Amino acid sequence: MGEVRDIRSAASVRLRAPEVHDELVLTAAPTAPRTARRWVMQVAAAAGIGGAANQVAELLTGEVVANTVVHGPHDDDVVVRVTVTAGVLRVEVTDHGGGTPEVRHTEPTAPNGRGLAIVDALSAAWGTTHEPGRTVVWFEVEDL
Repeated sequence: MGEVRDIRSAASVRLRAPEVHDELVLTAAPTAPRTARRWVMQVAAAAGIGGAANQVAELLTGEVVANTVVHGPHDDDVVVRVTVTAGVLRVEVTDHGGGTPEVRHTEPTAPNGRGLAIVDALSAAWGTTHEPGRTVVWFEVEDL
């Protein structure tokens, strides 16, 4: 007789919230990336996204929010939105800056400039949206 296993532990049948939409508004300050990382981890975990997918979302959120703090308007609002649908976690970070985020190809000894390269390497998809007076950087992480 074959091995008996509990199929309820399979990723495809884990209990999850059917759909999650949540939002956090922060001030563009040095503490914002840490606050956003923790919040995204909690929202993802509550939606059933754990393990590596949750850790990747935490890292990428920190990178994108840090870019907003460094390159966007200081002491302005930063909006972090999380959507979880069918095992895909999407994070959107909105600021009121008008910049165009782009992946940099930095020297190995450069002290910074790798944030979007990390987002590009670890996310399932990412991009930017520009509207008058605001920029949105988004990424998606799949729960495998």
